[in-house]
Amino acid sequence: MTTPYHPPVKYSVRIEGHRTSISLEPVFWDLLQAAAARRGVAVNTLVATIDAERIRSETPPGLAGAIRVWLVTHELQSPHEKGGGISTPAPWNS
Repeated sequence: MTTPYHPPVKYSVRIEGHRTSISLEPVFWDLLQAAAARRGVAVNTLVATIDAERIRSETPPGLAGAIRVWLVTHELQSPHEKGGGISTPAPWNS
């Protein structure tokens, strides 16, 4: 098994026809690919959606940071946490 601790890697994406690159740790890139696959969209499409969301925010973060935040808030939280309720901590958090 490879370690999840890896420095960011540059990945090329296309947003509204424009190529750009984002620097993400491979673990976040893998999560992004899985999230896109679950939604039945291309990674570029999901990144464009996250980019549009981030631009509308009061204090827009950089794109890579927005992707990480999106993944944590949309993919890694349990359904109970997404609803704003208190969840039971995982055994390793107790």
